[in-house]
Amino acid sequence: MCHMTCARCVGGTLIPLAISATLTNILLFFPGAKKMDNNINLSEEVWYFGGILGSGVLMLNTMMFLGTGIVGALYAFAISVVAIIRGPKCLVGNNTWEYPFHNGNYLKDTGLWNNCKEPIHIVPWNLSFFSIQLIISGIQISLCGSYVTKICCGVSCKKCQCPKICRGKRTD
Repeated sequence: MCHMTCARCVGGTLIPLAISATLTNILLFFPGAKKMDNNINLSEEVWYFGGILGSGVLMLNTMMFLGTGIVGALYAFAISVVAIIRGPKCLVGNNTWEYPFHNGNYLKDTGLWNNCKEPIHIVPWNLSFFSIQLIISGIQISLCGSYVTKICCGVSCKKCQCPKICRGKRTD
C-alpha cells in the first residue's frame, strides 16, 4: 500500500503547514501586535482569509479531496501575492486610511514605509506574515501537485516511487 504511505507523509507535512498558515492569518488581524481601534482600517486581503481558508481549512480537507487542497493553496498564494504587491492599508499624512503604495514600489524603497503613520510597523508586519503565507502555500502547492503527479504516474505505469524520506515498507 505505497499510496497510503505517501499519503500519510504528505498529510503529515500539510497539517503543520495548515496550522502555521492559519496562525499567520490570525496575527495579521493585530498589526504591530496591537488590536486595531477600527477593523475597517485593516487591509482587505486580511479579510479574504487566505491563510485560514485557503492554506488552513481547505488544506486540511486535502486528506479527503486532493483537488480542494490545491485550490485552497492556490487561493492563499494569490491573496499573498496581491497583498505583498499592494502593500498595507494605513493612516497616511492627511489623516485618511488608504493604500499609499503602488505596484510594490515600497519593496525597493524602504524610505516609503514612513508614509504609514499608524499602525506602527505595519509594513514589516504585513510583509512578514504575507510572505510566510506565500511560502507555506507554495510548499503546499508543490506537495499536492507532486502527489497528484505520483498518483497519475502510478495509475499509468503501476510502479510506486515514493520519495525516500516517505518510503516505508514497500508491498509491491
